[in-house]
Amino acid sequence: MAFQWRFPVLASLLIAALSLAPGVRAAEPQVPVLWDAKERLPKPDLSALPRLRFLTTTDFPPFNFLDGAGKLSGFHIDLARAICAELGIADKCQIQALPWRELEGALEKGEGEAIIAGIAATPQSRQTYAFSRSYLQFPARFITPKNKAFAEPVFDKLRSKRVGVIAGSAHERMLRDYFNTVQIVSFDGPEALYSDLKAGKIDAAFGDGMRFAFWLGGSDAAGCCRFAGGPYLAPEYLGTGMAIATRADNPALAEALDYALQEISMKGTFAEFYLRYFPVSFF
Repeated sequence: MAFQWRFPVLASLLIAALSLAPGVRAAEPQVPVLWDAKERLPKPDLSALPRLRFLTTTDFPPFNFLDGAGKLSGFHIDLARAICAELGIADKCQIQALPWRELEGALEKGEGEAIIAGIAATPQSRQTYAFSRSYLQFPARFITPKNKAFAEPVFDKLRSKRVGVIAGSAHERMLRDYFNTVQIVSFDGPEALYSDLKAGKIDAAFGDGMRFAFWLGGSDAAGCCRFAGGPYLAPEYLGTGMAIATRADNPALAEALDYALQEISMKGTFAEFYLRYFPVSFF
């Protein structure tokens, strides 16, 4: 999935202190909170809504997948049910899994009211869909061997260090633009990158925090490494994250979803789901 959102970044601030630059934020690892607690969204009245059917897929773990018993499960499934409960329409709530290629057509034909499957909110897709606000973003992170870990500010600490990154990726472009004093080592795939990191051939790796989190928590990493610095949210490189899509002519439903998503976040329900499916936090 590719997420796009562009706005200016002040390079001089990045050089002085990366964590202060607009568009890129560094913070201690935590459960992400993307909602302003001071903003209170109005509770919608959905009493006249006959049904809220979420459309999703079965092939995007841990967000949506079939478990060992063949039951539709995942982060998105739990989130959709929590949204319905928060809106007081649990009895009208349905979730249907379809092949990815059929989602847009099913929504257009009225076979569902919302898609919760990671459709990117781009200028192009906004011509087709109305979107909720983002409920999860994917920061860039550094990982290092445990004996080489570092904390913010990291710019000077990385000077002349060998940092691995996937060739041609948005993370490589971000690394070249934001950390121009490192020695960039490009890799064709993650396996070689992880192997060289474990072997000490590179000092750090830079890439997608979520994918790094799953590797760090898996058997292949064997406890070798950890996150260092960050996380870095840079929408102009990494996109705006995940949102729920509705029909373009139904922005009121998208706004209702915003209310439910904010309540779920403020009440701690989102944190519960996040830690359930991402035990190694990528924030």
